[in-house]
Amino acid sequence: MIEFRDVTLIYQRGPGVFDISFRMNAGELVFLVGPSGAGKSTILKLTYMDLMPQKGEVEVNGFLTHRTRRRHVPLLRRTLGLVFQDFRLLPDRNAYENVAVPLHIIGMSRREIRERVYSALEDVGLSERTHHYPRELSGGEQQRVAIARAIAKNPAIILADEPTGNLDAAIAMEILDLLTFLAEENGSTVVVATHDYTLTTRKQGRLIEIDEGRLLD
Repeated sequence: MIEFRDVTLIYQRGPGVFDISFRMNAGELVFLVGPSGAGKSTILKLTYMDLMPQKGEVEVNGFLTHRTRRRHVPLLRRTLGLVFQDFRLLPDRNAYENVAVPLHIIGMSRREIRERVYSALEDVGLSERTHHYPRELSGGEQQRVAIARAIAKNPAIILADEPTGNLDAAIAMEILDLLTFLAEENGSTVVVATHDYTLTTRKQGRLIEIDEGRLLD
């Protein structure tokens, strides 16, 4: 569950987000839509507590921003799957190893890690690229490794920043199908931040629009 209550964050060198309030429940697929610079990434960063609000409160899986100390933020992030716009893959690790990293961190057994990594890579259509390094993968393939890394631990919440931005139409649809499945069958809250309004017409999900840091009615 994600809830923003009257949240404001203003950057020193530009606008942020203003008086944001919403609630996202378990099992929801939510499209957070707006143009570049609208505040989508700021909302995601507030959700995984990379940023803290100057006003209001964010609650994520029982963690409250005004009560959560910085050293406890990693505990929150163990319940999240994050898909970054710039992938953030480790260049000296192959696809398998990149997907496995967060599973090692939370202390899974080697056997379970192996099962989950292969399953996640198969889900995103990369079972034949398991031992390839990021430099050997296309932008779209790197994007899919990042998605596999996010879903491998079956997180309660998936935050995806432009997850289909580097994918062709057919692969993008497969990824949307996968994210929809995770919401409907696993009960994950799935948040897709995108500037592409056409995505919202391909899958039935809730639409939250933002522009210039404010939610649109």
